[in-house]
Order: sequence, then structure tokens, then C-alpha cells
Amino acid sequence: MSETIAKSITAPPHRLSVVVPMYNEIANVQPMVDDVQAALRDYPHPWELIVVDDGSLDGTGAALERYALQVGPHIRVLRLMRNFRQTAAMQAGIDAARGDVIVTMDGDLQNDPRDIPRLVARLLNEDLDLVAGWRINRQDDAIRRFPSKIANKVIRDATGLAFHDLGCSLKVFRASVLKQVRLYGEMHRFIPAWLATVTSPSRMAEEPVNHRARTLGESKYGLSRTFRVIVDLFSMYFFLRFGTRPGHFFGGAGLGMSGLGGLILLWLALEKFIKGVDVGTRPLLALGFFLVIGGIQLLTTGVLAELLIRVYYDGRHAMPYHHRPMAELVPDEGWHGTERT
Repeated sequence: MSETIAKSITAPPHRLSVVVPMYNEIANVQPMVDDVQAALRDYPHPWELIVVDDGSLDGTGAALERYALQVGPHIRVLRLMRNFRQTAAMQAGIDAARGDVIVTMDGDLQNDPRDIPRLVARLLNEDLDLVAGWRINRQDDAIRRFPSKIANKVIRDATGLAFHDLGCSLKVFRASVLKQVRLYGEMHRFIPAWLATVTSPSRMAEEPVNHRARTLGESKYGLSRTFRVIVDLFSMYFFLRFGTRPGHFFGGAGLGMSGLGGLILLWLALEKFIKGVDVGTRPLLALGFFLVIGGIQLLTTGVLAELLIRVYYDGRHAMPYHHRPMAELVPDEGWHGTERT
């Protein structure tokens, strides 16, 4: 997208924060900042770039601070004490962002910041909470594309969200919604799923974006990350379905196990007392017994989990729901029947 086209894209007034986590990307420091500068030079609204150095060991953090001093105060550098991984670095940048709209992108130059004005305009003009990038022509090798396709399909089936490319870091968020979720593990890949806990999937959209091949630095992706994503996927599925009612999950499994064990023991009892069959050495007896014990343990685990959830919501004043900001009212306003005549 040319700068002329970018200037022709209009959006309501807002402040924009661009969050970029970086780890051992010293070769990409100046090109990345220059890339964002060029893409947003004529942006008609206030913007800032927050670069999070995720405990780099190659001098990335120092290079960022030096170059930020040359460019201007709108380039803010947040240096983490050690390597906390990409999700934590992204959360740190989100927490530091001051804009009404937050953009996340990678620092390896594969995301194209020239797509940002178009995605922001769609977010605000269509009153959405998320516009996610979709790398239709992905410039990665098959080793990275194949596991990504499998992961995207599993995530779509598990969450019901119709996104083609959840792994694309280029996403645009409404800040008031994004800041109501917290990211852990490798959860930055599942942000649309986590947002679905506070807003409707109908307020999320996907937009094709440009994707470029890596030319500098080394990729941080490997098979180990795939396994971590799978573990986080199970955690995400549990929290999405049973985050506020864990007793239903453990209780359902416990009732099923104890019920099956009870039927086995009942059948063996009938065999023993009606037919006179010796059941003391039969494996089914041990199976039925342990199923009943395991089911009771799951039921009690569900009760304890419910107690923990109540402590969490009551002690931290957390809410099992999320809402948009409301207009401020003085105490005597906004009540039916108290209108002034």
C-alpha cells in the first residue's frame, strides 16, 4: 500500500499504539523502526511505537534505546529483565500502551506495517473489537506452514472461530476490550479465542495482509513451540468452556466414572448373591472399585474448584462478565421516575 493510498483511508479520531516484541533481533532494530516510521509518517492521528525487548542477549535492547533517542519520544522501549517469551512480552507492551487502538506485530520484518491504516480503519468504521491479519501468500517454508495449518484447524474446531490464520501477529484491537484479558504461555496465538470470552465473535473480522520473507536475523520458531501450543490449546479449551463453572467439568466426569463403577459393582453383586459366582479374584471388581473412588475424587475436586473460583471472584473483585464503558452519571441521574419536570 502506497503512502498516498494510506492517507486516503479515513477513520474516526483515535490514538494508536503499535506493540512490537523483539528477542535477539539486533539486525532488525533500525529497519523495523524505519519501516513503521515510513508507513505511519503521514498518519492523521496520534500514534506511538512500543518496542519490548524480551531479555535479548545480543544487544537488541541497547540498540533500541539508542535509535529511539535519535528518532523521537514516540518510540518507547520497554526492556524486560530476562527472556519471558513472546506472549509475556506482548502482554507487557499491551499494558504499557496508551492508545485507544492497539496494533501487535512481529519485529522480524515479515509483517508489513503499511497494512496498519487499512486494518485500523476497518476496526473503527465497522465498529469491531478485533481485525486479525490473514497471510494468504505466506512466505515461510513448508516446515513452518504445515504445523501451522494443522494448529489453525484444531483451534477453529475447538473454539468455533472461523479464522484462517490465528498465528499471524499482525492484529488490530480495541484497547478497552483487549485489556480485559490476560495472556500467558503461548496464548498470544489464541487472542481471538480469549476475546470471545468478553465480546461477541461477530465483532471480530479477518483481513488479508501482506507477508514478507525474513531477510535478517534467525527464526525463533521450532517444533518445541508446536508442543507448547498444543498444551495451551487444551488449557484454553477448558477455560473457554468451564472457566466460571469448573464443577460442571469435574462433576460430569466424576458422575460418569462413579456411575460406571457402580453398575459394574452392582452386576458383580448380583453374580455373587444370586448365582453364587466367586467374584473376589475377578479384575472387574478392582476396576469397578477404582472407578467409584476416582469418580468421588473428581466430584470433590469439582467442589474445591468451585470454592476457588468463588474466592477468586470475591477476593479480587473480579467479575464473571465484561462490559463496555458506560457514561458517567451523577448519583441522582439515570433513575426512572426521577426526571425533572
